[in-house]
Amino acid sequence: MTGTDPDDPQARLFPTRPFVGTSIAVLRDERVLLAARANEPMRGVWTLPGGLVEAGEALAEAALRELQEEVGLNAAVIGVLSPTEIILRDGTDRVRHHYVVHPHAALWIGGEPVAGPEALGVRWATLAELETLATTPGLADTVREAFARAASRAEPAA
Repeated sequence: MTGTDPDDPQARLFPTRPFVGTSIAVLRDERVLLAARANEPMRGVWTLPGGLVEAGEALAEAALRELQEEVGLNAAVIGVLSPTEIILRDGTDRVRHHYVVHPHAALWIGGEPVAGPEALGVRWATLAELETLATTPGLADTVREAFARAASRAEPAA
């Protein structure tokens, strides 16, 4: 059995409890910002910028910190989205990885993303483009929810 220090790469393998993560769907016109994962699990797969929440850190603060660390952008958070669970098992059905990710919708406020050490690449993608890519589980649903949240903010009050 491994330890529980999230900074120890081995601690995330075969965990005794889920790790809490956050991500951020940054919207720019009809596109969402994606980052290709540089680390396992799912290296090379497209996802939203994000990572683990640090002790004492609010979810939205963690999402914005991870956005800055991964791609060097700032954004304005407009809401919390439905959580996603990532549970990966080994060949004997043991839990190899377990993350509970709390995504946020955000609006781009300027600048261009640059891949940091945790991202192999970055890109802006439409929902149609996203659906042709290898992505983390549930990503398309999360992005659809983010676009719906942004659209509901833009609608005039009746």
